[in-house]
Amino acid sequence: MSFTSRFLHDSGYDQPGDVVPDKFYYDNKIVKWFAYATILWGLVGMLAGLTIAFQLVYPQLNLGIAQTTFGRVRPVHTNAIIFAFVGNGIFMGVYYALQRLCKARMYSDFLSKLHFWGWQLIIVLAAVTLLSGYTTGKEYAELEWPIDILITIIWVVFGINMFGTIIKRRERHLYVAIWFFIATFVTVAMLHIVNSMEIPFSWIKSYSLYAGVQDALVQWWYGHNAVAFFLTTPYLGLMYYFMPKAANRPVYSYRLSIIHFWALIFLYIWAGPHHLLYTALPDWAQSLGTVFSIMLIAPSWGGMINGLFTLRGAWDKVREDVVLKFMVVAVTAYGMATFEGPMLSIKSVNAISHFTDWTIAHVHVGALGWNGFLTFGILYWLIPRIFGVKLFSQKLANWHFWIGTLGIVFYAVPMYWAGFMQSFMWKEFTPEGQLKYQFLETVKVMRPFYLTRAIGGVLYLSGAIMMTYNLIKTVRSGKAINDEAAEALPLAKVYVPHGSQHWHRWIERRPMQMLVLSLVVVAIGGLIEMLPTFMIKSNIPTISSVKPYTPLELQGRDIYVREGCYLCHSQMIRPFRSEVARYGEYSKAGEFVYDHPFQWGSKRTGPDLARIGGKYPDSWHFNHMYEPSSMSPGSIMPNYVWLFDNDIDTAITPAKIRAMQKLGVPYAEGFDKTANDDLRKQALEIAGRLNKDNIKANNNKEIIALIAYLQRMGTDIKLEHKIVATN
Repeated sequence: MSFTSRFLHDSGYDQPGDVVPDKFYYDNKIVKWFAYATILWGLVGMLAGLTIAFQLVYPQLNLGIAQTTFGRVRPVHTNAIIFAFVGNGIFMGVYYALQRLCKARMYSDFLSKLHFWGWQLIIVLAAVTLLSGYTTGKEYAELEWPIDILITIIWVVFGINMFGTIIKRRERHLYVAIWFFIATFVTVAMLHIVNSMEIPFSWIKSYSLYAGVQDALVQWWYGHNAVAFFLTTPYLGLMYYFMPKAANRPVYSYRLSIIHFWALIFLYIWAGPHHLLYTALPDWAQSLGTVFSIMLIAPSWGGMINGLFTLRGAWDKVREDVVLKFMVVAVTAYGMATFEGPMLSIKSVNAISHFTDWTIAHVHVGALGWNGFLTFGILYWLIPRIFGVKLFSQKLANWHFWIGTLGIVFYAVPMYWAGFMQSFMWKEFTPEGQLKYQFLETVKVMRPFYLTRAIGGVLYLSGAIMMTYNLIKTVRSGKAINDEAAEALPLAKVYVPHGSQHWHRWIERRPMQMLVLSLVVVAIGGLIEMLPTFMIKSNIPTISSVKPYTPLELQGRDIYVREGCYLCHSQMIRPFRSEVARYGEYSKAGEFVYDHPFQWGSKRTGPDLARIGGKYPDSWHFNHMYEPSSMSPGSIMPNYVWLFDNDIDTAITPAKIRAMQKLGVPYAEGFDKTANDDLRKQALEIAGRLNKDNIKANNNKEIIALIAYLQRMGTDIKLEHKIVATN
C-alpha cells in the first residue's frame, strides 16, 4: 500500500478520490509575538535574579529604597522567570506545535491576540504591584486578587482557543504533546482557583481564605504543582514535539509516553507536603507527600528516557547541531532535578536540605537547565523557520551553549556546597552541649558562595544576551512568514477502524473526555490530602492561649508581608535539638490559626523568628530596622528607613478587622469601630518604652506597628502550653 493510500486508509477513507485536501494557513505571527516576549522577559527576569544575587553579597545594593530591596525584587524575579519567560515560552511552543499537530490554524486570531496582550498586561501589572509592596505573601502566588481574576480570564481565553483548535483539527489522533497541553490547562486552572481564594479588604489587598496549617498545605499543593504543571508538563509536551523535529526522528516509545503521561499527572499532585516535612502539618499528610514523591521518580525518568532515546543513532548530529545540544542538556537537567526532588522528600535528607541553599540549587538546576536550555533550543530552531532563513551564527550559538552551561555549574555547585555547610553549622554543638555557631556566623561564611553564584548568573545572562543578538540578526536577514501555507485532508466524519487498535486510541480521539479524565486524575490527590485537614478539627489541635492579633499587630504583620520578610526568615521551629536550642520551643499547629496567610517560609537567609517576641527590647528592633549592622555586625539585611517616615494607614484598619471576622477570627462584634482606639493605645505604649531608651519615636509610624508584631511572635504559648484537641 502506498503512503497516500495508507494515510487515507488510516484516516477513515477507502478511496483517494473521495476527498480533496483543504488549503489553509498557519498563524506564525502569534508565535513570533510570543517568541519576542519570551526573549524580552527572560532578560528582565534574569537581570532581576542577578540583582538579588549581588544584594546578598553587597547589601548596599538594596539602595535604601523600598522598591529596590531584596524582599520586593525577589518575587519580581520568580514571577518574571516562571510566568513571563517560561509562560511566554510555553505559549510560543504551543501555538506553533498545536497548529501543525492538528493541521489547523488556531481557532480564533482574535483570541490569540487577546491572549497575548492580556498575558503581557498581567506581567506588567505583576511587576508594578510587587515592587509597590502589594503581595499576598504566598510564594509563586504573590499577585493580588484583581490580577488573579485577570489571570483566570486570560487562561480561559487560552483554553477556548486551544480546544477550539483541537476540535476543528484535521488529524484524528491527538499526539502525546497535546495530552500534556490539555493536562497543563486543566490542572493550572484548578491550582490557581483553589489557592487564590481570598477575602478582599480594599481594591487591591486581600487576606487568604485559609489560615495556618491549612494555608500551608494549600500553598505547597499549589507551589509544588505550579512547578509540576507550569514548568514541567507543558515543557514535556514541547520536548515531545521539538526534539523529534530537531533530530528528524520519531519519539522512542509510544507506550512509554502513555505510561509517562498518566503516571506523572496522577502522582505529581500528591507530592506537595514534602515541602512541609517536620513542620506542624499532620504526620499522615507528610507521609503521603513522601511516599508519592519517591514514586514520582519512575514516570519522571520515563519521560527523560523517552526524550534521550529519541536521539538513538543520532549522536553524531548532536555533536554538530547546537539546537540538539541545548535540548540534550535540558532533558538531562530534567532527569537530575526529578531524581533529586524525590530524594529531598526523604525525611533524613530533608532534615539537611530544608531552609538551606541546597533547595535553591535544586530549583535552579531545573529552571536554568530544563526550562532555560529547552527554551533556548526551541528559539534557535523556530525563529529561522518562521523567517525563512538560516541562523545568523552557529558559532555564536555554540558559544552561548558553553557559556550557559558553565553558568549553571558556577551557580549550582556553590549553592549545593553552601547548603551542606549551612545545615551542618546550624546543627553543630560543642563538647559542652552548646551551639557552636551563632546564626550570623553562618551568614558570613556564605558570602563567597553567594558571590560565585552571582558570577554564574552573569555568565548565564551573558549567554542569553548573545542569543538575543544572534536572533535579532537572524530576524533582520529574513522576512516573517506570518501566514504559512499548508494543506491537509479533512477529518473523516465517520471512522471505521481497520484491524486492531491500541487501547489508548479511544481517548486520543476524544479531547473533551481527555480533559475531564485528566481533571479527575489530578484532583484525587488534592482532595484526599486537603479534605481531612479542613474537615477533621483534631488534625489542627487548638491552643486556648492563642489569641487574635491586636489591630496594631495586624498592621505590623501586613507590613512584614509587604516587605517580603518571609523570603529570608522562617516562622517554623522544627522538633530538632539544634533548633529548639537556638530558637525555643518547637512550633505547634494551633499557634497559626489566625495567620492569613501563613508565614512559615521556605529559606533561612536570616534566623527563624517564630519565638522572637520578647527576646529583645523595642529599642533593639527600632535600631535593627534602621541599620541592621548596628545591632548585628556583618548582617546582609537591608535597612528599612521608610518605615520611620510612613504613617500607619489607620483608615484601612476597620476593613481589615471586618475581613478577619469574615474569616472566622473571633473579634468582638463592632470591634472594627473601636479598633483604631486600641491601635493608638498600644502604639503609645511602645513609643513610651522607646522614649525611656532615649529614642524619640512618633507613635503613628509604621515602624511602631512592625515592632508590635515582632514582639508578639511566639509569645502566646508561653502563657499556656496545654494543647486542647477539639472534635
